[in-house]
Amino acid sequence: MQQEIQKIKKLFLRDCKAQKPLKELEIQYLGRKGFIHDLTKTLASLPADKRVLAGKAINELKSFVLQKIEKAKKEPHELLKSPARVDVSLPGKRVVKGHLHPLTLIQDQMVEIFSSLNFSVLEGPEVETEFYNFDALNIPAHHPARDLWQTFWLKPATSNQQPATNGEALLLRTHTSPMQVRFMEKHQPPLRIIVPGRVFRYEASDATHDIQFYQLEGLMVDSQVSIANFKAVIETFFKRLFGKEFGGMRLRPSFFPFTEPSFEVDFYWTRKERWLEVMGAGMVHPNVFRAAGFAPGEAQGFAFGLGIDRVAMLKYGIPDIRLFYSGDLRFIRQF
Repeated sequence: MQQEIQKIKKLFLRDCKAQKPLKELEIQYLGRKGFIHDLTKTLASLPADKRVLAGKAINELKSFVLQKIEKAKKEPHELLKSPARVDVSLPGKRVVKGHLHPLTLIQDQMVEIFSSLNFSVLEGPEVETEFYNFDALNIPAHHPARDLWQTFWLKPATSNQQPATNGEALLLRTHTSPMQVRFMEKHQPPLRIIVPGRVFRYEASDATHDIQFYQLEGLMVDSQVSIANFKAVIETFFKRLFGKEFGGMRLRPSFFPFTEPSFEVDFYWTRKERWLEVMGAGMVHPNVFRAAGFAPGEAQGFAFGLGIDRVAMLKYGIPDIRLFYSGDLRFIRQF
């Protein structure tokens, strides 16, 4: 009997190393037709003095097999004492799904709308040159408009001087507008582009301002593009993005160095029953066309820019822009 018990124990350990499924091991060794149950049936044929010892040995074998299998169900590697053990018979665990960031959700919606209006989507460098960020956009050195863009200038590691690329200082872009000139330098009208991306401003953080935020730039250029075209495009955009919450739009005169005329765009927010400023825009300034290599009068068009963060705050009712960059999963999981 002892030899038979040891034989079954060795067979069980061999099956464990062979990584047999736990359910199969249970049936083979602990089931009604299993090895241990068959051993129990042979007890009746043994003398009384040997029956007690054999019964104890069988119970010990049964406990050994049962404990091994039960522990493996909770810790699969325990069956082989190896972290490589994977019991495929165990029920699978659901994979926790990730959550898209609310800024990503809004940006995807905005890109989808403009793409349906035949606008191409571009990306630009976050580290920009002074020429593209300012000079090419009709904001030369010492121009008072530069004060509107609190700039992060980049310094070299070994001196206090600004780094240079072909003699130009580098900076963290203050807007996505540099891509207007970068694109027009290499392409001819008709042009329709949007440029979503992160921008940087050196300013104090509060509920509506931060040192970084996301912006979407738009540009449409052709031989005959007017403010009427701009209104048609932007009204379509806001209607699709806000649905019934969009109650109309209006233009107010404003000033931007790279557009002439320039205007602020307000839309009527039916949820709060009030007008909101949401976008800066205007007709592309002739000096910007010159910087891109276009001859005077060769083309005309409009440009606009709006904050993706601000749109997300309006759409989702978020009171503080800093929540977007907090890294708090409790906030992210709401979307």
